Amino acid sequence: MSSPNSGAAGEGRSQKERGADTMRRVVRQSKFRHVFGQAVKNDQCYDDIRVSRVTWDSSFCAVNPRFVAIIIEASGGGAFLVLPLHKTGRIDKSYPTVCGHTGPVLDIDWCPHNDQVIASGSEDCTVMVWQIPENGLTLSLTEPVVILEGHSKRVGIVAWHPTTRNVLLSAGCDNAIIIWNVGTGEALINLDDMHSDMIYNVSWNRNGSLICTASKDKKVRVIDPRKQEIVAEKEKAHEGARPMRAIFLADGNVFTTGFSRMSERQLALWNPKNMQEPIALHEMDTSNGVLLPFYDPDTSIIYLCGKGDSSIRYFEITDESPYVHYLNTFSSKEPQRGMGYMPKRGLDVNKCEIARFFKLHERKCEPIIMTVPRKSDLFQDDLYPDTAGPEAALEAEEWFEGRNAEPVLISLKHGYIPGKNRDLKVVKKNILDSKPTANKKCDLISVPKKTPDMASVQNEAKLDEILKEIKSIKDTICNQDERISKLEQQMAKIAA
Repeated sequence: MSSPNSGAAGEGRSQKERGADTMRRVVRQSKFRHVFGQAVKNDQCYDDIRVSRVTWDSSFCAVNPRFVAIIIEASGGGAFLVLPLHKTGRIDKSYPTVCGHTGPVLDIDWCPHNDQVIASGSEDCTVMVWQIPENGLTLSLTEPVVILEGHSKRVGIVAWHPTTRNVLLSAGCDNAIIIWNVGTGEALINLDDMHSDMIYNVSWNRNGSLICTASKDKKVRVIDPRKQEIVAEKEKAHEGARPMRAIFLADGNVFTTGFSRMSERQLALWNPKNMQEPIALHEMDTSNGVLLPFYDPDTSIIYLCGKGDSSIRYFEITDESPYVHYLNTFSSKEPQRGMGYMPKRGLDVNKCEIARFFKLHERKCEPIIMTVPRKSDLFQDDLYPDTAGPEAALEAEEWFEGRNAEPVLISLKHGYIPGKNRDLKVVKKNILDSKPTANKKCDLISVPKKTPDMASVQNEAKLDEILKEIKSIKDTICNQDERISKLEQQMAKIAA
């Protein structure tokens, strides 16, 4: 780590300098001290991609075990590429894109519970949710599964709930955060009066009960979205004027990156129960690129990728001083325009791979693989504790009613085999174009054949379900009829 510049004010400066020295001097035993990064060979990169030039500090790239998605330059609207992971090499200019937005796309995020569903936020003030065909795109996709409209200015942040199916958060330049039930296309929570200035980023905690935000007003806030209240906040978490980032760690602490008053890049660790002073604060260097943090809760490693930097620094977070331990730096020649980060279940456990980044250059995307050198060929269970799997722990309605659940964990001992994803269906309330009977038939067909008794019991249950649904639709129609006749009466009175 480069030492901070001299020339700042007296005592506080030397104290921070001492902190930085401690960070460098301590050589501690860690199985991650020798993690090394390696860029893949040229033929395993994704070439000839016009990466977006929009001036927005998002990562421009999202990856999962099936696909890599990259925001690209597009004339007459916004678009992003979705490539199957194996589709490396030169990407043809005519390759289909996801292109339904009318303004540039600013952020994309894969659904953690369905590897074929991705959300995008755009300058056109909308959020769109897309279903990607199982083997990737053969034609450009212009029709999203659902359009979520509620922001009055551009939408720069989208983030799926970590443990609940169909819950999506979006944040816009209207300083509002909206939490959507994607399954019904409704905005269920609107936090529009908590931020007085632009929101730089939003992060869910591990079970999705809280969010933390970093804002242009230099505050870091911890918010309970369902109670719609600020649980903790810190003014001037970093004193510099440049953008900050704040993310939750698995233990509930908050990790931030930002700038000092002297424009040095800083990182800090905070306990939301007492935000007066940071648990740790370290200065890094004087580059001006925003530091994007990527966190692995299984190994407690944080990777910092600066926009415009040509390096990835990584640190281990522990509960002993100095709490944030510098491990190493992966350096390359080319600066990064953005960065995608693979979920743990997409890594190659046989090669002791603990992280994989997808680094965006001006015209290509280059995977970078981080490995821990091990002599043994056996499964390294200390590197791969059970990790968050693709199964959602809760349904949207349960979470909105107040329930919380930890992620459903899976073992990576035999590698991760992607299962079949169910299609994302959006049931709009009060819209009578749904065909419940047809949907239910599909469900019945996919159920394995059981004994006749079991089958008939199941059919009865399904029938009950359908009848209930029909009844609720009829009730809705009755209510709407009553409402229409009341409105007609009012109109008649006004006309008279």
